[in-house]
Amino acid sequence: MSPLLSAERRSLDASMERAGFYPTLLADVVHDALDGREPLSHLIHLETHFERTEVHRHITVLVLTEDMLVITHVDDQQLDDAGEQMMAQVSTESVPVTQIRSVVLGYMYAQPQDYKPSDQARELTLAIAWSGGQRLDMGPAGCADPQCDADHGYTGTIAQEDIVLRVSAEADGAQAVQNAKDFARALRKVNTDTVNARAMEPGDARQRVAGIGSRFNRSHHQR
Repeated sequence: MSPLLSAERRSLDASMERAGFYPTLLADVVHDALDGREPLSHLIHLETHFERTEVHRHITVLVLTEDMLVITHVDDQQLDDAGEQMMAQVSTESVPVTQIRSVVLGYMYAQPQDYKPSDQARELTLAIAWSGGQRLDMGPAGCADPQCDADHGYTGTIAQEDIVLRVSAEADGAQAVQNAKDFARALRKVNTDTVNARAMEPGDARQRVAGIGSRFNRSHHQR
């Protein structure tokens, strides 16, 4: 076990402990999902929602390994008015990095006219897509004429996303925004390196010279 990977594992455990959201349960679930893999990078996002008299918390843990993106969600639910009976719902998903289709980062900066290279983003949105699932946002279409009352139908955008995390410097702290950016960079690097490595495998049809190579054989490629 290399010192670097050992340090990242200790950092992951410390981050889960600092989050304070059932840390013992969370650590057991995350490490079970890792199935012995060493983490390369991680991102933890804790959200709190208020609904009338109830408080709901939700945590998402993303852990990147050399070949997998492991996603863990934990929600808690209050079963009685006093909050003495609680239930935790846990889900995990392991996605091969070769299946990740896109990693999208969205930034929000305040006072862009005064921007300096040292300025930190106020918000960062990280969207990761791997299954091909799409989200459709629709709204009424319009035109540039403010007096026009014609029906222009609808317009919309289609976005591929399997998980979206929004990190705010105001709510989560400036370091949380930087952590999300660092995780996205690590994920893009592992994903790109893995795809490039597979493209260079001996016998890959893409490496054969047209006209002298044999037919493409899918049995040479692991899916």
